[in-house]
Amino acid sequence: MQLEELKRKSIESRKKVIQYIYNAKAGHTGGSLSILDILSVLYNDVMNVSPENFDSNDRDRFIQSKGHSVEALYVVLADKGFFPEEDLLTMCQYNSPYIGHPTKSIPGIEQNTGGLGHGLPISAGAALAAKKDNSAVKVFTVLGDGEMAEGSNWEAMMFASHYKLDNLCAILDYNKLQITAPNADVMGLEPIDQKLEAFGWAVKHVDGHNLEELSNTFNNLPLVAGKPTFIIAHTTKGKGISYMENVLKWHHGVPSEEQYNLAMEELNQQLQELETVLK
Repeated sequence: MQLEELKRKSIESRKKVIQYIYNAKAGHTGGSLSILDILSVLYNDVMNVSPENFDSNDRDRFIQSKGHSVEALYVVLADKGFFPEEDLLTMCQYNSPYIGHPTKSIPGIEQNTGGLGHGLPISAGAALAAKKDNSAVKVFTVLGDGEMAEGSNWEAMMFASHYKLDNLCAILDYNKLQITAPNADVMGLEPIDQKLEAFGWAVKHVDGHNLEELSNTFNNLPLVAGKPTFIIAHTTKGKGISYMENVLKWHHGVPSEEQYNLAMEELNQQLQELETVLK
């Protein structure tokens, strides 16, 4: 997909994330906005996965370990045609399958996630299975930075390195805030790159909102043959909406009517500016 179209999709998807969270009166707003560019690039420019091949063993796999930011995943899957977008108007309502974490009952979702520290171990297992099948399948997973305190992630990293799973790419949504405080105050990660390298992974820092950099990185994996890849994506919690960016309370938050209208105004302005640049 052309870079310009990816940029347009990301802004439009941000509008939809806010719309459906506002409608549902629930949602993890900040984290959904911080991972949205990553998901958009993976699904529109990198992965071999679609509604047509989702039952095929040859499809690429995506597992969203930080399952609480499911709203971004719902919007991207709907845009790809896995289910009708109007279904998201039922999100978080009684008897709706579109709940606050990913479940396999939703077309396009590989695994139930949200119990933090589960996504990377599952992804490592899927990558090993693909290796044993001599398959070209690639496995991607997105983790939250607060989630890195879970010991199961580090067990999975040892496993992936030991089995030389260079078909596995883990992506850290490094927005540096978690539900109660900045990561540095709760459980510091630095020097995160040196820790990951010590566990045998190839590591790269990227701007998690630079679509061109994300595309170039994901389309040229593995970083090192014989090593799993860990992408440290530096992101902004609440990206794209001025009053949400880097504000702790928007980890989980629903905009008021006034805030919703302001968010839509800002995102519409971004679309207008993009169209002006493209003319």
